[in-house]
Amino acid sequence: MSLIEAAVRGGAFFLLVLGGLLLLRDARRVPAGLFAALFALGVASYTIVSASFVAGQPSVYLLPLLIAAIGNPVVFCLFAAAVFDDEFRPSWWHALAWLAVVAFGLFSLWSQFPGARLVCGAIGLACNAIGVWYVLAGRSLDLVEERRRLRAALVVLVALYSAVTIVGEILVSESAAPLLSLANGVGLLAITMLFAYVLFSVSRNGALISLRPAVPALAAVPRRSAVATDFGEPSEPGDDAQLMTALRRLMEHDRVYREEGLSIGGLAAKLDTTEHSLRRLINQRLGYRNFNVFLNGYRLNEVISALADPAQEMVPILTIALDAGFQSLGPFNRAFKAQTGMTPSEFRREQLSRNVRMAAE
Repeated sequence: MSLIEAAVRGGAFFLLVLGGLLLLRDARRVPAGLFAALFALGVASYTIVSASFVAGQPSVYLLPLLIAAIGNPVVFCLFAAAVFDDEFRPSWWHALAWLAVVAFGLFSLWSQFPGARLVCGAIGLACNAIGVWYVLAGRSLDLVEERRRLRAALVVLVALYSAVTIVGEILVSESAAPLLSLANGVGLLAITMLFAYVLFSVSRNGALISLRPAVPALAAVPRRSAVATDFGEPSEPGDDAQLMTALRRLMEHDRVYREEGLSIGGLAAKLDTTEHSLRRLINQRLGYRNFNVFLNGYRLNEVISALADPAQEMVPILTIALDAGFQSLGPFNRAFKAQTGMTPSEFRREQLSRNVRMAAE
């Protein structure tokens, strides 16, 4: 291994390990922080096991690093999902997927099974594709402006670099391996510096990794009886105060959240403002990081009022949900349970029973 390669790989390894440890210390309790840390440590492991002096003859002492590097494409998917999907929660099948990829990767490395290396590379490319999908799928709904700008710049760049590396390792001849290893090290250092800059230099409000709950507590979700708690009295500059008043009128009086396919652009057009201004207002003033979560706050409160109303006892829950703006039963049930801790049926029974007891007293 050349001195230049050793230097760039050593620098990348140090920065990645430092970043991973800091993330474990400060943000390990949230999925985004945990998977960012694991991803950083996985890339750090890759900087060692992909070095020219290791390639082709991995030592048993490097087995932990090798395992972390092989499983890192799955960690990349989870990292992208956790950072850019505030409602993402890891489950046991994610762990099974990681174990399966690691097991097959070790098998392909130490066996002579024809095509195993190609299959392993294809798995890595598939994981990259899934990660990029997570980046791009929810961009239009993201209310954190800095995070929107960084979506493609960070994760797509990492995904493209990983894809080029995987393809290069499969196709490049052994004679060109030292040059590929050096280029790999330089790329790793560049990606590492970008990764560190993005994670540790964005502002608190625009942080990629939020240490606060993604969904405001039930008491903080706008209700017609308590909207003033969320919107408050206008303390913003004149333009923001007017925009807040107009937004309040649309949501409370006109109930635009009921409209099918309502987008941030559509709502901005109704308010005669820019998407950027509306995103900033909803994110920084009301504390929402996702546009659908903001809309669902109003939808859920309309549903909650209807389910607690004895006069609507015979109205089907699905009808109430669709009237409030939900498009299907599945997302409605998940959002309702996440907000109340109960299913809609359980909530209705409890509320109607409470009304009967209160009437009997």
